[in-house]
Amino acid sequence: MNLTPGFEIAILVGAVAAGVLGALMGLGGGVLIIPMLTALGVDIRHAIAASIIAVIATSCAAASSYVRDGLANIRLGIFLCVATTTGALVGAGLNGLLPVRALFLIFAAVLAWSGVVMFRKRGRPVTRLEPAEDAPGGRLRLAGRFYDPSLDRERRYAPKRPALGFGLMLGAGTVSGLLGIGSGALKVPAMDVAMDLPIKVSTATSNFMIGITGLASALVYLQRGQVLVSLVAPIALGVLAGATVGTRILPRVAASTIRSWFVVVLAVIVAQMLYKGLVG
Repeated sequence: MNLTPGFEIAILVGAVAAGVLGALMGLGGGVLIIPMLTALGVDIRHAIAASIIAVIATSCAAASSYVRDGLANIRLGIFLCVATTTGALVGAGLNGLLPVRALFLIFAAVLAWSGVVMFRKRGRPVTRLEPAEDAPGGRLRLAGRFYDPSLDRERRYAPKRPALGFGLMLGAGTVSGLLGIGSGALKVPAMDVAMDLPIKVSTATSNFMIGITGLASALVYLQRGQVLVSLVAPIALGVLAGATVGTRILPRVAASTIRSWFVVVLAVIVAQMLYKGLVG
């Protein structure tokens, strides 16, 4: 595929925006990459494959910063990655075998429910009962702590309902493999709502996870020959640059603001999924 200079610039600018959004909200950037590429005339199969690579690039740029700052919960991320990676392999294998329109509608319904729940929580003050300093982290030892610059204090947390979170991540990984969107739109609400984690921890841990989930799917698309290097190169560069900027913004933004932004993005994604499911 031969890319003109104007085409490459458009892709690069879009990839930077996707990287910032992905790092801020744990989305991976695929929700912007796929519509952008298809609008520019790229085949949907190549667009999904390129989006998966963008997801990995976002994770590489954002996760290292979030792990260093203590925002990403590595132990929790690895635990949930067992589910998302398994789901991603299943989803990539089922790509093309399931009715796509029905999948879009189901995905839109789940995201709409997640958006409503997160919208109700957006203005709620941070009154979560934090575990004591010496409280046990449960059998899986998934509890953690991080310093929140927006509150100017350290916050402690302990994930709730890990079994429910694991099941939701299995579904999120399957969607990731099928649609190539990184499934952060499902992972973040699952951790924020189902596991009752702070939104910043949910976003940072999602960024840590999407690279691992994306790699599992990327291997399948690479084997099929759907990964075009000429298309992926400018996308990866732009996403890396954007994600680097996004990681500097997240720690300083209030949790309610992040949740509000996420709800807006979810509304856009739901509208897009409904359109694809109903109109095609």
